[in-house]
Amino acid sequence: MKAVQTLFVALLALVPGLAFAQDPAGQGMSVIGQVIFFAGFILIFYLLIWRPQSKRAKEHKALMSGLDKGDEIVTSGGVAGKITKVTDDFLVVEIAENVEVKVQKVAVAAALPKGTLKDI
Repeated sequence: MKAVQTLFVALLALVPGLAFAQDPAGQGMSVIGQVIFFAGFILIFYLLIWRPQSKRAKEHKALMSGLDKGDEIVTSGGVAGKITKVTDDFLVVEIAENVEVKVQKVAVAAALPKGTLKDI
């Protein structure tokens, strides 16, 4: 990760120089300069946006597929409870004694360690 950050800083240091570099005749960047600038832009886009987003999506998909009856969860709305029933797209979550709520699987933000709800 440290190498990626170093590469990122080095590219950012070069980008302004490439963007404003002009030959004395005022013709603009050469073709090679434009290709390097475009490749740097794509690399930055990949490292800052695309890769972290796909990593989060993969982790959330693994979380949703691993949910089972008896697991303790927190939804994206902040509701904490214990799963009592699991279907393809929905969960039935017990949030208090004899109080159950139907929640979409995609609304689950995190799975809690066993026994967390008793401490709350």
